[in-house]
Amino acid sequence: MVEKNESVTIAVVGSGYVGLVAAACFAEIGHRVVCVDNDESKVRMLHDGGVPIHEEHLPELLSRHRGKTLEFTSDLRAATQSAQAIFIAVGTPQSQTGSADLSYVDAVASEIARSMDSYKVIVEKSTVPVYTNEWIRRVIERNGVPKDLFDVTSNPEFLREGTAVVDFLHADRIVIGAATETAADLLKKIYLPLTSGSYYNVVGSVPGPRTNVDPPPILHTSTKAAEIIKHASNALLATKISFINVVANICEAAGADVEEVARGIGMDTRIGPKFLRAGVGYGGSCFPKDVAAFRHVAEQVGVDFGLLHEVEKINEEQKQRFFQKIRSALWTFRAKKIGVLGLAFKGGTDDVRESPALDIVKKLLSEGCVICAHDPAAAGRCKEVIPEGPTMRYVDDPYAAAQDADALLILNDWQEFAELDLAKLHYTLRYPIVIDGRNLYDPTTMTNAGFTYLSVGRPGLTQPLDPVSAFFLPRRRDGAKA
Repeated sequence: MVEKNESVTIAVVGSGYVGLVAAACFAEIGHRVVCVDNDESKVRMLHDGGVPIHEEHLPELLSRHRGKTLEFTSDLRAATQSAQAIFIAVGTPQSQTGSADLSYVDAVASEIARSMDSYKVIVEKSTVPVYTNEWIRRVIERNGVPKDLFDVTSNPEFLREGTAVVDFLHADRIVIGAATETAADLLKKIYLPLTSGSYYNVVGSVPGPRTNVDPPPILHTSTKAAEIIKHASNALLATKISFINVVANICEAAGADVEEVARGIGMDTRIGPKFLRAGVGYGGSCFPKDVAAFRHVAEQVGVDFGLLHEVEKINEEQKQRFFQKIRSALWTFRAKKIGVLGLAFKGGTDDVRESPALDIVKKLLSEGCVICAHDPAAAGRCKEVIPEGPTMRYVDDPYAAAQDADALLILNDWQEFAELDLAKLHYTLRYPIVIDGRNLYDPTTMTNAGFTYLSVGRPGLTQPLDPVSAFFLPRRRDGAKA
């Protein structure tokens, strides 16, 4: 950890995915942190040892630092006055126009301004459109704060839900958008345990790809560049996902295997293999809103970014194509029992916002299906969106989800879904039909195990079935019937 004289007092405003992870990680690298949220019940839960989100390593970090160098409060005024740096990590939801709703950022900036009594560095940590930095500055000045009493900087996060702690502590890069050397120096001091590599020598440090000889690089840019880097990064990653999904559709039509094609594309060092996994489309709290917000930013400055409209269109169409794949296997839907593995937008998280899996489940329910679903972390959040009832059940085991089902859907990529006992699964299902939206299994392996196996962008039995043939497949050994 950093030495005491290198410690910085930090306030993190917001205890969502970004704010809570940032607060815990700042404490982990040696700083004194106060995490602020206006939800009193959430503050009490965090203070009492609760962990509101599913993130690997986060419970350990909270337990390690809570009550020592990490505190939770709803008193933003006190946190502002004691902090040297104030990180704004509140939500920026998508508005009806597609732009980012910055009302929470505005409210926090106004309250910070009314609480300031000494020089502060205010840091945008939320994902915000370009020019937000200038607006925060204007808000603070309008509340009577002299220009020389604060700096507003941008320090975008590049965290993936499910691996956010490792992504923070073993970052690909740390981007600092600052207009003054004073502000930049404070941010560099905050991240010094990472950029110097000293954190990786500490016993008990969170393991990951970075080491003391290969620490994260730090990039100092203008505030506008930092804001654009975040939106452009997410938009490009979403574009890669939509691109490979279109390629998968071409592969299906041509009889090629998209996994082989993606491997060949990804071996090009100019492209790389990440985010070239065909599936049911992207979701979550970032990509959908950030693509829409970046497209809106382009429109506001007079740039036609039609490519992003196509990225969004492809993503929606991909869910519909997968739904039709399910229909091709089952012919009719009413009263069919469907097992579902995966409800969060991806494995490793409990976040169901903009989840393609939930969109597909809702559509199946509307068609009269009976759903039995399992997700290792997201069931609780799903129940808030789709309550349990006669046609919707949540279970704690993947085989319970498959019990007597007419087909099993795999809709996200938890590792345990890729390690199922195929013999047990075959026996458990009413009909041995598996429709895999994440390509977790090899088609030949599944065929040899007696399954009719449909996936995304692969030949053979991944192609749509004759609508009637699915109901003449081998049944379970106990002779269960539809």
